[in-house]
Amino acid sequence: MLKYLARKALSWTLIVFLATNLTYLLASQFLDPRSNFIGRRPPLTPDQINQLLATNNLSPEVPLVERWWTWLTNILLHWDWGHSPTGGAVNEEIGFRIWVSAQLLFASTILTILVGVSIGVYTASRQYKRGDRIFQGISIITMNIHVIVASIIAVAGAIKLNDFAGKRILYVTGASNPDVVGFFPKLIDYAQHLVLPTASLVLIGYAGYHFTQRTLLLDNINADYVRTARAKGLTKSQAIRRHALRTSIIPVATSVAFAIPGIFTGAVMTEKIFAWNGMGVYFIDTIAKNDVHGAVAVAAFGAALTGVSAILADIAVVALDPRVRVS
Repeated sequence: MLKYLARKALSWTLIVFLATNLTYLLASQFLDPRSNFIGRRPPLTPDQINQLLATNNLSPEVPLVERWWTWLTNILLHWDWGHSPTGGAVNEEIGFRIWVSAQLLFASTILTILVGVSIGVYTASRQYKRGDRIFQGISIITMNIHVIVASIIAVAGAIKLNDFAGKRILYVTGASNPDVVGFFPKLIDYAQHLVLPTASLVLIGYAGYHFTQRTLLLDNINADYVRTARAKGLTKSQAIRRHALRTSIIPVATSVAFAIPGIFTGAVMTEKIFAWNGMGVYFIDTIAKNDVHGAVAVAAFGAALTGVSAILADIAVVALDPRVRVS
């Protein structure tokens, strides 16, 4: 198993390395860092702009191969991902924004999986009954709700709750309050800021896991090994939990693993609406500001997460399926 994981890690490291370097070459060709200095008052001359960009290894006057080699050696020797055209350190931006996005990722992903899988198991075990039809109707509606609509609903509900309570229980914007001190006060403050964006992400995301888990479980619920388990004395719910669910949850676990990169860098609307300065917002900002180094760093982070997700998916399959473990 360890040898297999080592081979997978090595192959994904090579893929991430090649993809990151290719992204750098493409970004250097299509993004123009000089646009950040056009229109300034007083105006800058082309030589002044090139001098400012050369300081950050972004001057188009320097050959692309030379810029690429400087960028690559700085990463390999110093883990320095460069600077934006205006001089901001990419390492500092990435380090801060990963933590912001990780808060959303952890809470929303865990809750989305738990809610979606639980409803999927409940509806599959009660196929075509009232509970199944009610939850299917609700999930179809939430599945077609846009994240902006879900966020507006969450914000409106929070405002009404705050007005009803006469004090601020939930925060509508921001990830935290910097004035709060102490462990437990900070923990409560994080929770107050986290509830709304998490609720909006769960609202629009759980339905996919619901329908996937329901379909997969229905394919296994009447399988021979499940009927054998029931013949040995297990109840229907026990047979589902111990046997059918373990087999049917494998594709769900794989999809969850590969959804992690998209959650980290793709929750742009949610981060914008609730003023969370995470990786999604940063990625959009780097493109808008023609920030070559920032855009490449985000792409490299996404590629690395994809590789980690692939390895985690393999581990999940091995843990859930004894047949794969034996092979």
